[in-house]
Amino acid sequence: MSLGESVYELAIRVARPALRVAGPFSAKLANGLEGRRNALPTLDHWARETLERDAGPTIWLHAPSAGEALMAQAILAALRNARPDVRCVFTYFSPSAERVVHRVGADVSIYLPWDTTEDMGRALAMVEPAAVVFVRTEIWPVLVRLAVGQGRPTLLVNAVLGERSSRLRAPGRRLLRRAYERIDAVGAIATEDAQRFPRLGVNPDRVHVTGDARFDQVYERVAALDRSLPLLRRFEADDRFTIVAGSTWPADEARLIPAFARTRAQSASRLIIAPHEPTIRHLEGIEKRLRNAGLQHARLGSVEAGTALPDVLVIDRVGVLADLYAIADVAWIGGGFGRAGLHSVIEPAALGVPVLCGPHHGNAREAGELVREGGGFIVMDGEDAAGRQLASLATDREACAQAGRVAATFVEQRRGGAIANAELIAEHLPG
Repeated sequence: MSLGESVYELAIRVARPALRVAGPFSAKLANGLEGRRNALPTLDHWARETLERDAGPTIWLHAPSAGEALMAQAILAALRNARPDVRCVFTYFSPSAERVVHRVGADVSIYLPWDTTEDMGRALAMVEPAAVVFVRTEIWPVLVRLAVGQGRPTLLVNAVLGERSSRLRAPGRRLLRRAYERIDAVGAIATEDAQRFPRLGVNPDRVHVTGDARFDQVYERVAALDRSLPLLRRFEADDRFTIVAGSTWPADEARLIPAFARTRAQSASRLIIAPHEPTIRHLEGIEKRLRNAGLQHARLGSVEAGTALPDVLVIDRVGVLADLYAIADVAWIGGGFGRAGLHSVIEPAALGVPVLCGPHHGNAREAGELVREGGGFIVMDGEDAAGRQLASLATDREACAQAGRVAATFVEQRRGGAIANAELIAEHLPG
């Protein structure tokens, strides 16, 4: 064990009691702590009940949060098409993944145990995985060290590594380099990502370009969308130009709402706003902006209870945004005017909906690519820039529809990452 690895594990041990003290003051933190408390007992029960009866190989598949969990879903489905005998233990780090773990298709899903020699050693002894597979970004040094020490392949798939990643800076490289040196294979989403992994210590011969499974996951979800849902039918019966704004932050809403007011004054239009965090405070802030702009509005809950469709619908819960993109003429993707990072443009694009976003989209490479191909538009910051852009699309419906067709083709052409990443995993499994 290197000095950096010793320091890392000591930091984990020191942090655990401090986190327990802080737990009562944060619901998310409390959920995570409780999940980790139950992780090993749950895994032990599953292993005792399952592993003695079944003979296929087990993979340990890990994803940090909800978005990566859905990538894992697509990769696991592709792997099981080729290897139906594979069992899967799925672990996750963030409480945000809890709402989607049932979609992954794993045999058992738990919070990632603490990355210490004792906890990871116990977990590996219970599971005896044929491979340990990390999805997208994070790897866990102790888990990697113990797995490789036992002769178990470790892989990072659907991987990204941006030029500005903290992992490439000196502290991150020093802390994680030994773990990356041990990795058996990396499946990167693009050539530029693949070229950066050797800087972390990964053997260049072990780095492959496998594409991005997000495109497969979103495409399959869109193909299975139930367009007969009552809410969607109500909107589709109305021919007004519809803007669906997804995962918005106050910085988005400060520009979007005045822009919509201008658009509505020029053509029949409707706005649906789904804030990234539909807290009471955030919802009330949106409604205050709408009142100041003189816009009629209502929350989703009241519309579902029978209220007439308003000019502006405010989504007051999570889980419905992906369906609402199906009725959009254009999608406004939140996060492009602040520091939170742009949210995914793939879901609306897969539905043939052109996208608008703010200028800060460096964290989402696909957004820039989509704009360059003509399936999206950057809204520059400035007085009424958003209003002019929205009004232009609302008044030229054919140009808007053409951009939507480009967006759909953009997604279609990038499918295949799930299969390629699954094949990389299969190469490291017995049999």
